[in-house]
Amino acid sequence: MLNERLVKNKNCAKGLLSDVEGVCEGPAHTLRFVDLFCGIGGFRIAFERVGCSCVWSCDWDKHAQKTYEANFGEKPHGDIHTVAVGDIPSFDILCAGFPCQPFSIAGVSKKNSLGHKHGFDDERQGNLFFEIVNILKYHKPASFVLENVKNLKNHGKGRTFEIIIRTLRDELGYHVYHKIIDARAYVPQHRERVFIVGFRDNRYFEFPEPPAAGPKLGTILEASVPEKYILTDHLWRYLQAYAQKHRAAGNGFSFGLVTPEGVARTMSARYYKDGAEILIDRGPGLNPRRLTPRECCRLMGFPEEFIIPVSDAQAYRQFGNSVVVPVVEAVAAKVVESLRRCASYRPDFALKSA
Repeated sequence: MLNERLVKNKNCAKGLLSDVEGVCEGPAHTLRFVDLFCGIGGFRIAFERVGCSCVWSCDWDKHAQKTYEANFGEKPHGDIHTVAVGDIPSFDILCAGFPCQPFSIAGVSKKNSLGHKHGFDDERQGNLFFEIVNILKYHKPASFVLENVKNLKNHGKGRTFEIIIRTLRDELGYHVYHKIIDARAYVPQHRERVFIVGFRDNRYFEFPEPPAAGPKLGTILEASVPEKYILTDHLWRYLQAYAQKHRAAGNGFSFGLVTPEGVARTMSARYYKDGAEILIDRGPGLNPRRLTPRECCRLMGFPEEFIIPVSDAQAYRQFGNSVVVPVVEAVAAKVVESLRRCASYRPDFALKSA
């Protein structure tokens, strides 16, 4: 199983803190986390790499459950609405990349065009944040890490995000931090996501400082790919004509043609349709191609040994909906670092700058 294969890469939480000044004895036990709306396990890989242990997971999508089980040896629980909060094992950290479609720019636009509700009014997915609230209220874990699309901060003219922060801070009593992080410092993809981190105690916390420069797309590309990933003449003509039509109308649509020396646009769950957002330039006179599922796996920072047991279409959906593993891992390391310190710890900036 993947969690067994990750042991060689796992950093013990105490090891992470061994050289940090001002560290006092934190919780002696292995920090436990729950993996809500777990998808294919991006949060799990990240938190296991920094020494934490997953005690419970859930996701309603049967195809995501299949991929999760193939890699971790256990099938996530299904619809969170059917789970009694008291049946969830005790834990220290709640992890949740709660569904972003009700808040994303593309999701909101599509729902508006169809006359459907979005945000918290989305009857299927918009209220899942409040399921998180119920679990936090009952279990009172030491910390939580939430992830969502950048547009969550702007949805409803900022009111949606205000409700989320106010609920976590004022109603539940957590000390809350949030930041938008672009994954391009970790993987060759421009992917901005908002991370919300909370602590029950008033702990010092700072988000990770990203690397100065990220990798280029060529680092994740396969040397040769089957012909089925190359766009047909018909599809390539269609995409070019469609882009020209939108340019003439003053709209923003365009396919994302990128070379191995570049950085890809954000990969979404719709990539399975035509691959238009990330097309690999194969040179003059040659039709571009879409990414393979294995390349998508790498683009999201999953390990090379990650098992993909589903169809290409489902794999594209799953990776497009996932978190970027090294970004979450960097955040997770900082959360663990904070939890292993005394709650009263504060850095001596004056001493460090002297």
